[in-house]
Amino acid sequence: MVNFNGIMVHKSKAMLNFDNRAFNYGDALFETIKIADSRIYFLEDHYFRLMASMRMLRMEIPLNFTMEFFESELMKTAVQNNLKNARVRLTVFRNDGGLYNPTSNQIDYLIVASPLLILVKEKYSVDIFKDYYLNSDILSTLKTTNKIANVLASIYASENDFDNCILVNERKMVVEAINGNIFTVNGNKIKTPPITEGCIKGITRKKIIEIVLKSDDYSLEETEISPFDLQKADEIFITNVIVGIQPVTQYKKAIFSTKVSSALALELSKLI
Repeated sequence: MVNFNGIMVHKSKAMLNFDNRAFNYGDALFETIKIADSRIYFLEDHYFRLMASMRMLRMEIPLNFTMEFFESELMKTAVQNNLKNARVRLTVFRNDGGLYNPTSNQIDYLIVASPLLILVKEKYSVDIFKDYYLNSDILSTLKTTNKIANVLASIYASENDFDNCILVNERKMVVEAINGNIFTVNGNKIKTPPITEGCIKGITRKKIIEIVLKSDDYSLEETEISPFDLQKADEIFITNVIVGIQPVTQYKKAIFSTKVSSALALELSKLI
């Protein structure tokens, strides 16, 4: 069962027509949300990121779209699918109609829940995806459905037996991984690309930054990271809301430890 505008319908039922703007123009946003033991992880962060993104894209936010409504619709979808542990995707898209210029800024939404599967790999190799670039602009920081670079990078990773790829911007600076934000560790200094490089405003990224800023053991710097900097790092790790922290163990000939990322993963679990 999926949730279409608050109504639970069977997933085989056709809900999107030929005029759907998410399909035609990528005129949509999405949130990937983790529910474990019937609890939504970082509910408030997801809600406010979605609201800010909808405002940026000039979508009309329905008056009833409060955080309580957001929570109830997510949980309703998980419960209807008999899931206490779920990976939930909420997609918000502008109403059908129009060409580039929409006929309306009102929205529809679709919520899909699937079983939560979490696998943190012990060995994890990455490479730089160089075929296409992300733009270092504010639109790149939003979770829109325009993710063709991520799709092509995923195909490249699969064809070349990598677990993930690092995406770079037009200046060939590190932006993020296919499915999450990226951090490097050098001694007690932890670095991550700033939002101005074009990376997603990740929820787990935000939490890791908060943890590090409160720590006496590490310092944090949001700064440019080049592909060469990756080879000089002691550690690299990737963050997203489903897995939390995935340590990288190999990039080219460089082999990385996982001591700091493991310690941060423990601190992240305490927030939940």
